[in-house]
Amino acid sequence: MSQEFAFSRIGYVYVPTTQIDESIAWYTENLEFKLMNKFQDRGSYIAVLHHPHKNSIALLLIETKDKQELEITRNGNPFPIMAINCPDIEFTHKLLKDKGLIVEDLHTLGTGEAKYFYFRDNEGNLLEAAWSIWDSKYEYKEDFVKRKG
Repeated sequence: MSQEFAFSRIGYVYVPTTQIDESIAWYTENLEFKLMNKFQDRGSYIAVLHHPHKNSIALLLIETKDKQELEITRNGNPFPIMAINCPDIEFTHKLLKDKGLIVEDLHTLGTGEAKYFYFRDNEGNLLEAAWSIWDSKYEYKEDFVKRKG
């Protein structure tokens, strides 16, 4: 097999947490992640979470004693550390609001080609829910339970 590329895709994203079990519960209950594994590594726990999309990137919650809310500063304003795709962003926005999460307003870019909103996880990390006409086709893993309704 020839090596055509040195890198092929982003493998996973690291998100810090000072409370690993609470963060696992938050991500699985609110953002439809599934816990795949939790293990000790270099003195603290790592939790591997997956989304239902066939080609989804794994989220690794990294337990740390160092409390640090992650966000990027973009031109003086907070900007999220990652975006999570939503097949129906209006549904997702309402779902998170109904769960009592603090979510920002839904924004539309261009003439409706993309939509997004920001929210924070249980540790204060800034996240984005996103939808666009350029998102890849939604193909799901067989071992994930579909949402009812």
